[in-house]
Amino acid sequence: MTRTLDEIVARFGGDLRGNGQQAITGLATLDAATPQQLSFLANPKYRSQLTSTRAGAVILAANMAAACPVATIVTPQPYLYFARVSQWLAEIPGPAPGVHSSAVIESAIPASASIGAQVWIGPGVELGENVVIDAQCRIGAGASIGTDSHLYPGVTIYHACQIGQRAIIHSGAVIGADGFGFAREATGAWVKIAQTGRVLIGDDVEIGANTTIDRGALEDTVIEDGVKLDNQIQVGHNVRIGAHTAMAGCVGIAGSAKVGAGCTVGGGAIILGHLSLAAGVNVSSGTLVAKSITTPGSYTGTVPFMAHDEWLKNFSRLRHLDAMADKIRALEKRLAELEKKA
Repeated sequence: MTRTLDEIVARFGGDLRGNGQQAITGLATLDAATPQQLSFLANPKYRSQLTSTRAGAVILAANMAAACPVATIVTPQPYLYFARVSQWLAEIPGPAPGVHSSAVIESAIPASASIGAQVWIGPGVELGENVVIDAQCRIGAGASIGTDSHLYPGVTIYHACQIGQRAIIHSGAVIGADGFGFAREATGAWVKIAQTGRVLIGDDVEIGANTTIDRGALEDTVIEDGVKLDNQIQVGHNVRIGAHTAMAGCVGIAGSAKVGAGCTVGGGAIILGHLSLAAGVNVSSGTLVAKSITTPGSYTGTVPFMAHDEWLKNFSRLRHLDAMADKIRALEKRLAELEKKA
């Protein structure tokens, strides 16, 4: 989609400095952009690329504008502005409403819905207006999907699960599979615990490819409004993720953990079951969260793999390192004083 700089600023605001009739056909990085592309500068470490950019215009903050050799759109939050423009320029017409001849539909659906090839929609399913269900998706009995939501090919929604409005669910995601709940007999055999809860997903949630969200055992698994989940994330049963929390790829959340609103979790982090994270917690990539976090802030850390008893012993000592360091400093001071007297 081609837009002029004047059209972009009219839609999203900002202070345009340069030729408003410059046509923009896409987005690119500062070093790769052509005169028909729009770029941005949000991280100061890329400032050196600004003076040589060939972009048609650059989105940046006011303190960077003087160094830019091309047109600029000045805004307090360049990265957020870029995100909004990227959506607008990437817009393509959605599929036409209708049901593919190979789809199996066992529920009434709105005329505005688009249902792709080999889709199965079970009985009692409720779809909102303008929902897009791409090829080979499977929607279990009694599930619901809100207005303007889009399921990419191969998504599976189990029975009775609820998806809010404007959801984006990418290929291979599985919503509502049984949680991992078993009781052990004396013989060592495992007895399955029926998983009778649901998955409830709020509005404006995006779920990445091959991410799995287990249904609750007794209570529901809940993903609140605005949550963003990357690819290949595992969310266990009875987990609750607060509004506008974002998680990068390969995060694992064990059953019954509670994650507060506005948190971020880096790729590969693990959150153990039955823990709580306060709102505003930022967990670094690869971190093992083994106890509840009650105070907002950033948390980082991991430990080497070892026998469990040894790990417990060493970790208990690790928690007292600061106190031990204070004692060592005090002993060193006393030793120095004794040496002076000697």
